[in-house]
Amino acid sequence: MSKMYIDIGSTYFKVFTQDSINHYFRNFETSIYDDLTSKCNDTIQKYDSSDIHICSSANGGLSTLIIGITQSFSLKYASNIAYNSGINIIDTVLYSKIDEAIIPSDLIDVVIIVGGIDSVKEVFDQKLIDYLEKVNYSNIVYVGACSQTEFLSSNIDNLVVLPNIITNKLQMNEDELKQYLTNLYNQDIVGKEDIKQLYEITSNQIYSTPYIVNKSLPYIHTKVDVVDPYIVIDIGGATTDIHYSKDLVDDNILTQNEYDRLVFKKLGVYKSRDSLVFTAKNNEFVYELLAHLNKTENILETKSDEATQLLMQLSIFLVLYKVSHMHQKYLNLKLSGLNSIVLTGGITKVLSYEQIEDIVTFFYKKILNFEIYPKVVVDDDYTIWTLGMNI
Repeated sequence: MSKMYIDIGSTYFKVFTQDSINHYFRNFETSIYDDLTSKCNDTIQKYDSSDIHICSSANGGLSTLIIGITQSFSLKYASNIAYNSGINIIDTVLYSKIDEAIIPSDLIDVVIIVGGIDSVKEVFDQKLIDYLEKVNYSNIVYVGACSQTEFLSSNIDNLVVLPNIITNKLQMNEDELKQYLTNLYNQDIVGKEDIKQLYEITSNQIYSTPYIVNKSLPYIHTKVDVVDPYIVIDIGGATTDIHYSKDLVDDNILTQNEYDRLVFKKLGVYKSRDSLVFTAKNNEFVYELLAHLNKTENILETKSDEATQLLMQLSIFLVLYKVSHMHQKYLNLKLSGLNSIVLTGGITKVLSYEQIEDIVTFFYKKILNFEIYPKVVVDDDYTIWTLGMNI
């Protein structure tokens, strides 16, 4: 191969060439560009900028607040599109109860407003405008009944209007909103000054790492020993992503994509360590898991190699829990029907196969009450990433 692939993560970056693949812990005292060139400049100089390809997941994703008319259509459809675009849902607001809704305290990256088919009139009124004035957000998009476009555009500054995601047949139209959210996600990653500086060494578009991984999913059976259906769990420093086949979703939503992903912004091992620990301590099964691993919760307050290993094990357990029938906030995957679970990312350099398998077997026995569990596959040479970069 005459190409060089670079992945910039929130904690590590990795560099792949025809000769080797190297994994580096980032130096947070300097810029990404300076850190990368100080460690890899001799290799970089061997390649033309057109042969250097870069992706990044260094910023941990975006957040959204969704305001909709019904749980069964508008909120359900918008939530599905947001999750599958890599956007983290902070909250959903049912419009009939907007007077009781809590105002988010954090900055929201994008607000999504949706509701009604195009023929429906008088969906929203002044209550929506009053609520939005109290919300701190960066972007806002409307994907509801076209009859409300004029009213909302005249009352909401910088409103982006896209086609309704609910068709007249009550089916989901996801393309325009998904493209908009995906573009925001990519802009957030590559728009950072640290990332933009990398265009000094590449003339190619810089993409988000989850996008690259998702591209490879239809083809990974050619490189990795997996059996359909399967999921891919990518545990990093800022987020944990889960990529899954639509066959695992028992839903009446029809979409064109064969594979999608969820991004868990608060389950990273380094940058979102505190939120991961908080989530673990508030999970009813984690203390049994700690006992199973012969650990106490005190280790969660320490910073050591042993604590990092435990946090990665907890990330595996918690992401499986969050997409199981035990947790209704996210999409529920049919985990009982899985044949393979693939682990990729920085976790493969920290945990052994046995440590990973131990968590999977505990989850299947304790949460699903299954004695049989999927085959665990560890992508320890980043085959999925390099495959996605090649496609």
